[in-house]
Amino acid sequence: MINTLKLKAAIAESGMNQEQIAKMLGVSLCTFNYKLNGVSEFKVSEIKKLAELLKMENETMVKIFFADNVD
Repeated sequence: MINTLKLKAAIAESGMNQEQIAKMLGVSLCTFNYKLNGVSEFKVSEIKKLAELLKMENETMVKIFFADNVD
């Protein structure tokens, strides 16, 4: 399960907004919000791209996208 709070924090820290991230992923803002809020899942390619865009270390990526317990 995705840790939405940590992902939103990473996006905010990057200086980009959700609309910009969605565009860079090649999805609509609506689709990105569905994924961000757990309605649908991120593809592996999207996770890799997000990690690259947000300059995430592997440990951070695992904590966000593969969280057992969501805060």
